[in-house]
Amino acid sequence: MFNWMVWTTPVAVFFICIAFMLVGMTVWELKSPTTMRRGWLPIDTTRGDRLFIGLLSAAYINLAFVGLAGKFQEWMSLEAEPSIWIGFVISMLALGLVMRKG
Repeated sequence: MFNWMVWTTPVAVFFICIAFMLVGMTVWELKSPTTMRRGWLPIDTTRGDRLFIGLLSAAYINLAFVGLAGKFQEWMSLEAEPSIWIGFVISMLALGLVMRKG
C-alpha cells in the first residue's frame, strides 16, 4: 500500500512525532480545556490552532531544506548534502516556538 513512499528513518520519525503530538494534545485538552490566547501571532489562538500552524511551518521548513540541500552543498563546498536531520531539528524548534510563544 505504501510502496510509493520512501520510508527513511527521518520520515518515519517525523510522522511518529506528529502522531504522538496529536495524542498528547487530545489528552491535554481533555484534562485541561484550552483558552484563547494572543502571542506574537496576529490572531487569538488556542493550543490546537498553534499546533496546526506549527505543523504547517514544520512541513514547509522540511520541504525547503530538502529542496535547498543541493544548493547548501554547493554554497558551503561540502562533500555530501547536509543531513536531513538538520532540517528536522530546525522544523521541530520552529514548532516549539510557535506552540510556546505563538
